[in-house]
Amino acid sequence: MKIRRANKEDVTAIVEMLANDALGEQREDYKLPLPDSYYRAFHKIDSDPNQELMVAENKEGIVIGTLQLSLIPYLTYSGGLRAQIEAVRIHENYRGKGLGKKLFLWAIERAKEKNAHVVQLTTDKKRPKALRFYESLGFKGTHEGMKLHI
Repeated sequence: MKIRRANKEDVTAIVEMLANDALGEQREDYKLPLPDSYYRAFHKIDSDPNQELMVAENKEGIVIGTLQLSLIPYLTYSGGLRAQIEAVRIHENYRGKGLGKKLFLWAIERAKEKNAHVVQLTTDKKRPKALRFYESLGFKGTHEGMKLHI
């Protein structure tokens, strides 16, 4: 598996993976051609030096996984850097083969390279299997996350 920065040509495969679960199919608008909003979002992400939208490819160069690593500078921890992992997906044909773990280990190492002092993520409470997976990687539920959809 090769992990690389996503490009515009990868957006369709990424959105397809984001939409391919019970929660994603409710919030994503996956259809071909993709709505322009996805390409506008990709451009914003790609042009932001604190965002790394990554894809994983198989030996044939087919996109089989994705994640977004956001580096968040802030004043606490003496002006520390926080790494946020979001939108992790593995193509349904490749799940259960340890690829998600490889993606996470890559992201954690990348956060260390960038001198982040903490790596964090959020997960939907409707995904208990994902929660167990994150805990197996060493993540701990130390805070209560809250969201306000507007």
